Amino acid sequence: MGLQREPFHRVYSAPEPPSPSRRPRLLVLLVALVAFGGAAVAVFLLMPEHGRDAAAPRSGSPSPGRSAEPSRPSESPMQEQTVGSLPKPCAMVPDKTVRRTIPKAREDESSNSTFTTCTYTAQEPRFRWLRVEVNLHAPAKSPTPVRDAETDYRASWAQAHDAPLVRTISLRPQRGIGDEAFRWFKSDDGQPTVVGEVTTRYRNVLVTVSYSEQAAKGRAAAREGACLGAAEGVAREVLATLAHF
Repeated sequence: MGLQREPFHRVYSAPEPPSPSRRPRLLVLLVALVAFGGAAVAVFLLMPEHGRDAAAPRSGSPSPGRSAEPSRPSESPMQEQTVGSLPKPCAMVPDKTVRRTIPKAREDESSNSTFTTCTYTAQEPRFRWLRVEVNLHAPAKSPTPVRDAETDYRASWAQAHDAPLVRTISLRPQRGIGDEAFRWFKSDDGQPTVVGEVTTRYRNVLVTVSYSEQAAKGRAAAREGACLGAAEGVAREVLATLAHF
């Protein structure tokens, strides 16, 4: 915009041309302004953020005025490899293992989508009893099924330390069976029977295998190795089956 002059009255006369002394100074000023404007445009074009909205948030940051989404419970990649369903209760142990452990056994099973039991009982030539109990913490019902199974395992371990109606002979953690496990050898109060029990967690599943047999008075401790060995062998068979589900 040109400078506005205050109106005044005078006799009209033709405008006088600029004096020679003012012309070079004005020309230098115009050249300087043009040069400055061109440099500013060049700097703007060479800026790394040219073409982006400088106010836009970077990836992974919440937008201004908008809160970030709350974090959800998560599990490690290994934990996320969960068991999705359970096989039929009495199909988790191969027939040859059952025949070797409980000859001429009678089967009795019960199940739903998350909890199954299979019990094998034989009376002759001597009493033997085997029970397989499997508890699935289903991924469809919980965002943290492995963590739920870990809690269940810790509860079983605590209950074994304060179990009524049994006499604990040995109770100790056991490595190399599933993700974590413990072995428990006990005798039933008032009954001539002993029980070897293995409880193990495999990912989001808790497996408890109990093997029981008659034991002569004063001979309970002598059957520890055999009873726990039978329970552990069946537990490993169950885990091998669950690995395909």
